[in-house]
Amino acid sequence: MQVSLSNFFTIRGLRYHVRTWGEPSNPALFLLHGWMDVSASFQFLVDSFEREWHVIAPDWRGFGLTEWARDGYWFPDYYADLDALLNLYQPDAPVLLVGHSMGGNIAGVYAGLRPQRIAKLVSLEGLGMARTQPDAAPKRLSDWLDAQVKPPRFAPYSSFAELAARLMRKNPRLREDQAQFLARHWGRETDAGTVELRSDPRHKAANPYLFRVEEALACWRRVSAPVLLVNGKESHIPGWLKERPEQLAERKSAFRDLREAELEDCGHMMHHDQPRKLARMIEEFLPPGGGG
Repeated sequence: MQVSLSNFFTIRGLRYHVRTWGEPSNPALFLLHGWMDVSASFQFLVDSFEREWHVIAPDWRGFGLTEWARDGYWFPDYYADLDALLNLYQPDAPVLLVGHSMGGNIAGVYAGLRPQRIAKLVSLEGLGMARTQPDAAPKRLSDWLDAQVKPPRFAPYSSFAELAARLMRKNPRLREDQAQFLARHWGRETDAGTVELRSDPRHKAANPYLFRVEEALACWRRVSAPVLLVNGKESHIPGWLKERPEQLAERKSAFRDLREAELEDCGHMMHHDQPRKLARMIEEFLPPGGGG
């Protein structure tokens, strides 16, 4: 297992944790985790790469070892956090960016906001959220108000072993050693001797703003970098999106240079399910020398 280093920076007023693997002299590769995940979750993928990279993976605000935001979580903050992170590590050249799920959604929109900053983008099922209708706004706003009065909480686990068992129930493809590793990074021990998730439970609160696919499409149309979209063949995401074929095609066609790949025997957590196959796909797509 390749050893990672923990680095801490003040980014936009928060103490941010950034995990890195490999020598800084190697080509930089940025990995962005998804919702309720952490940077250490990419360990299996990093161990599967054949080329020498300087892998840079932040814990998003409110996840893992990064400080929790006092005023809640708003998607534009992730774009600004990413902008600051890229300027910190690679300010003078376009970057290679891989994002999973929420991380892929952040990367895709950011690549349209700052097209000159991205050399190549790999989106691991980061094709936006389920589309919404305006008449869903009253309930969404009411749910958000309720969460301000009674914030969501996570139930504790009796041990890391119980958390690992829960991860294996949710994803039967996980080996026990993988689940034990993830449990130690997803959870932390409390003073009471129980284990709680490291993520801020307020991430579970309803966002008062609806996802508007038209806005995402407008951003994606500005992406100039080549994009690789990777899907898990047995992922729940297509059913969750509930897109008609023509609607899904509209999302994909917004990217001017998009290619697709599908992983067999794989769910949504592809960096856990098929890290070796995923590593091959990523490295075949990225430039041999690591640059743009």
